[in-house]
Amino acid sequence: MLLTKLSWPCLFQGSLFFAISCNLIFLLLNHHLAIRADIPSTLDGPFAPVTVPYDFSLRGNAVDIPDSDPRVRRRVGEFEPEQISLSLSATYDSLWISWITGEFQIGDNIKPLDPESVSSIVRYGTSRNSLSHEATGYSLVYNQLYPFEGLQNYTSGIIHHVRLTGSSISLESILYLSTVVVINPVLIVCIGLKPSTLYDYQCGDPSIPAMSDIYSFSTMPVSGPRSYPNRIAIVGDLGLTYNTTTTISHLISNKPDLVLLVGDVSYANLYLTNGTGSDCYACSFPETPIHETYQPRWDYWGRFMQNLVSKIPIMVVEGNHEIEEQAEKQTFAAYSSRFAFPSEESGSSSSFYYSFNAGGIHFIMLGAYISYNKSADQYKWLESDLASVDRSVTPWLIAAWHPPWYSSYKAHYREAECMRVEMEELLYSYGVDIVFNGHLSVVIGSSPKGTIRYRNRLAKVHAYERSNRVYNYTLDPCGPVYITVGDGGNREKMAIEHADEPGNCPEPSTTPDPYMGDLCATNFTFGPANVSSLLTLLVKNETWALWSWHRNQDSHGKVGDQIYIVRQPDKCPVHYTPPKRSFASY
Repeated sequence: MLLTKLSWPCLFQGSLFFAISCNLIFLLLNHHLAIRADIPSTLDGPFAPVTVPYDFSLRGNAVDIPDSDPRVRRRVGEFEPEQISLSLSATYDSLWISWITGEFQIGDNIKPLDPESVSSIVRYGTSRNSLSHEATGYSLVYNQLYPFEGLQNYTSGIIHHVRLTGSSISLESILYLSTVVVINPVLIVCIGLKPSTLYDYQCGDPSIPAMSDIYSFSTMPVSGPRSYPNRIAIVGDLGLTYNTTTTISHLISNKPDLVLLVGDVSYANLYLTNGTGSDCYACSFPETPIHETYQPRWDYWGRFMQNLVSKIPIMVVEGNHEIEEQAEKQTFAAYSSRFAFPSEESGSSSSFYYSFNAGGIHFIMLGAYISYNKSADQYKWLESDLASVDRSVTPWLIAAWHPPWYSSYKAHYREAECMRVEMEELLYSYGVDIVFNGHLSVVIGSSPKGTIRYRNRLAKVHAYERSNRVYNYTLDPCGPVYITVGDGGNREKMAIEHADEPGNCPEPSTTPDPYMGDLCATNFTFGPANVSSLLTLLVKNETWALWSWHRNQDSHGKVGDQIYIVRQPDKCPVHYTPPKRSFASY
């Protein structure tokens, strides 16, 4: 099925996009699993669109958990670790552990804690009875300050980040153990974490003493064409509602090896500094002198998530709800301080963009809210990172950022068009296979019978959406599959109107990119690409991956949608030069 020329730009009118509302998304990568003939693949597409009416009964309970809920209350002593979390380094042999000690302060007269007053130490090993290795890290506090009368300021507890890199051993020790004698051995050899290995760990400051309980984590498999994590969960726009708790419970029961969170984390910016919240900040608080936040919501989120992320690494990229402007126009303070990122390890100078390997997958996390044009540091880093990827070692190349480039919904329609114009050709030329986004307040997907638009609010607020392979608004077998997962559970209202409905197609000049200050709407020329929905991805080998979609209201064994995403490296060589296209070509 060829893309037909559309009269201006209702991107999805009458053909290629379809939507599904979903809650939990997994990428399953396990080469031992056989490919099932009853599940369609991207090779079977494109699929014809079908629409399913929005079901209001499935909205769920999108109400924020209150601070009185025991799951978000502080349950440790003064300097005992809490909000413990893991994140990956660039490769399997290293990993970050983060936690917070001391209590936050909020009010008029806050006094930041001294980060140097508590040590950042992790003891770990392959047996909980012998945590024989020790690593030290660094600590910090951050402030959220508002120079306006009546607004409360905030200062965090002490945030600790420690990177585990294995152990160091001198050449002398190695030679002694090998019964070899040498003169003046001085070399120090660093031995990293072992791949696919279970480690136990304990974090804190043993001198106080204030150490955590013992937790465990498993390292990623070694990178290789047939070496993958068993399951990867992808979520976006989580928040901290009762819907969120259902999503996380469902996620935990699926036992992922890794979690990707594609932006919009705590939704602390839906609150005033006095703790008053709303589903729509601009609607409820139009007269505030600055967009306020209630930073304790971040602490509540960290406490609730600890049960998951103290055992399973979580990789986060920023969303618009993390901007959180404060005094002197500072932004992203909570996001940049609370999470550890493999930025330095992946050659990045920023927490907004970085990369890492998970077995045979190379992940690239990009920032949509900082400069991304071709002269920007981010773009130059991306060029370098893509050029360094060895597809014989990491065949799968997956990118993630917050706002989607392709979406059939009127909400946020073509909001990130300027970013697409700057970066799409580069990603396409290196053969990116899958792109994950959040942000959207709806969901899109496809089924074996065709492209389906489910306007369901499945126990969450935002939405899920998947496309067939697309490049420059055109079906292209070498383009990425775009998947939007903005339905994690937050409290914002859900968008249900589509851009391809009569009268809904936005006029191009009304869709500027507010972060670049340009109007890029004139760059939009062509119509739709097929979209399909799913919640789980299972990778059998270097060319086949199963993506599945699980709704919160369904039983854990039920799959709402499934499709195999198939790579075709023989048809799409790396650094493929995209064809020059013009509107007249279609």
